[in-house]
Amino acid sequence: MANEILHIGSVDIEVTFKAIKNLHLSVHPPDGRVTISSPDFYDLEKIKIYAATKLAWIKKEQAKIRSQEREESKLMITQESHQFLGKRYLLKVIEANTPKLVLKHNSIELYTLPEATLEQKQRTLYNWYKKELEAKIGNLIFDYAKLMNISDLNFGMRKMKTKWGSCNIEKRMLWFNIELAKKPINCIEYIVVHEMVHLLERNHNKNFIILMDKFLPNWRVQKKILNELPL
Repeated sequence: MANEILHIGSVDIEVTFKAIKNLHLSVHPPDGRVTISSPDFYDLEKIKIYAATKLAWIKKEQAKIRSQEREESKLMITQESHQFLGKRYLLKVIEANTPKLVLKHNSIELYTLPEATLEQKQRTLYNWYKKELEAKIGNLIFDYAKLMNISDLNFGMRKMKTKWGSCNIEKRMLWFNIELAKKPINCIEYIVVHEMVHLLERNHNKNFIILMDKFLPNWRVQKKILNELPL
């Protein structure tokens, strides 16, 4: 697979050549990144002409994504609002000798050293997010691996700027964005199934859609909900 960058007006488009039959144009949240998957027998000039005809649509989609509601920067202070699995919790910061986090009915209790910095408080929260998300995703992968007849795969969590998840087919490794811990479990399930289906079908083609419909019939609803939540 080869990658090229097209510059059409003010828009940069990442072009990937694959063994597919048709062009696939996508505009991705959270920043409006534009990609085209192209059959490997197309030349760049043909793709450029196609992209130019879609420029108005691309800009409309980018504007929609960029106007989407964004989370405010967190100060990690008491009474601040935080999300976990799609639910809103109020943070309660408590001075303690050992940093830890405890989830209550409507609040998140953050135990922290008196001299803890903003970054240290954030790290305690994100370490907890990571642990909780790993458990949720681990259970989903266990269930869907049996349904899909998939074995020998690994997964991990990390911070990602432009993706909710990724799949390295050769290494059979799935990566998930830690920010997913803030989203409803049904949206997390959609991302898990999406990445696992890539182990059965590399490309976003007709077969990929058929497999998504088979394993998660309401995936389109969950995708729409996820894309409309604050970033």
